[in-house]
Amino acid sequence: MSDAVPDLPAAARELYREILKEGGRLRVSEVRPEDEPTVKQLADLGLLFLHIADGAYTVVNPRAVGERIGAELMAEGARLITQAALVPKQLDDLTQAYDTAPRRHRDRSSGVQYVTGREQIRHRVAQILADHPNETLSMQPGAARPAEHLAEALDSDRRHLEKGGTMRVIYEAAVLSDTPTVAFAAAVTELGVAIRVLPVPFTRLFIFGRAVAVIPAAPDNSSAAVIEDPAVVDFLVRDFELHWQLAEGVNWAALVTGTAEPAVHERVGRMLARGLTQRAIASRLGLSERTVAAHIARLRELHDAETLFQLGWQMRGARDA
Repeated sequence: MSDAVPDLPAAARELYREILKEGGRLRVSEVRPEDEPTVKQLADLGLLFLHIADGAYTVVNPRAVGERIGAELMAEGARLITQAALVPKQLDDLTQAYDTAPRRHRDRSSGVQYVTGREQIRHRVAQILADHPNETLSMQPGAARPAEHLAEALDSDRRHLEKGGTMRVIYEAAVLSDTPTVAFAAAVTELGVAIRVLPVPFTRLFIFGRAVAVIPAAPDNSSAAVIEDPAVVDFLVRDFELHWQLAEGVNWAALVTGTAEPAVHERVGRMLARGLTQRAIASRLGLSERTVAAHIARLRELHDAETLFQLGWQMRGARDA
């Protein structure tokens, strides 16, 4: 059976037409040396039939050839479909072994698995991502990341998105001054990743498919807790969504080229330092007073200011500096 319908070259099509003009027969002795490969091509496909006793080729109706190849492909397709349906069953024993395999340091009663060692953590996260490819939520504090990690992450994110997954990421505002991270963010944003920044400290968090969460279990991130308890994961999802609403979008592409405007909270801080009121700031930026109040609250937390006057004084000092 043919593996697929071949792309018949123009030379073979023309030779077929020539044989038709000559009555549909071609004697073997009349085949020109330069035409031998083409004749073989037509014969292999079934468009020419060799009568050994007569020593001649006879043309075959292309309709019949097409129907034959189509029937063969349909039969092969049905076989492959049947085989595909059997594959999960054939791997049942391995699937059961995977599902029942003891996890290192796992406390089954609490739905938490502790994984130690950065390599083991990366391996476990890769397994979880493969099991839950639809949606990934992450909060990643810190500034610069090693260039090799960024390259690996870009390739991983691209594969994740090509499979139909979605990703939302929250960074600390410190990444805005790190050129490699900004370039990485611009690249993955172009692929479809949504990234926002938050000007206040937060804890590292990964959530996969809203079913499994991974959080640090040691200050140096050398140990991680894999959480599968639905109630805890749901709580962490809601916590992520709260942080996402407080975080700000960034035009990463413009930031790469140096054409981006300052972040909204920075513009609020500059106006506050100039003595503008909350209402005046809201009017100038086209924001609601509630939104401006939220930005001011974040600035107060960021600068550890107890009062609005103290914040304005600190912002003025930073501006003068």
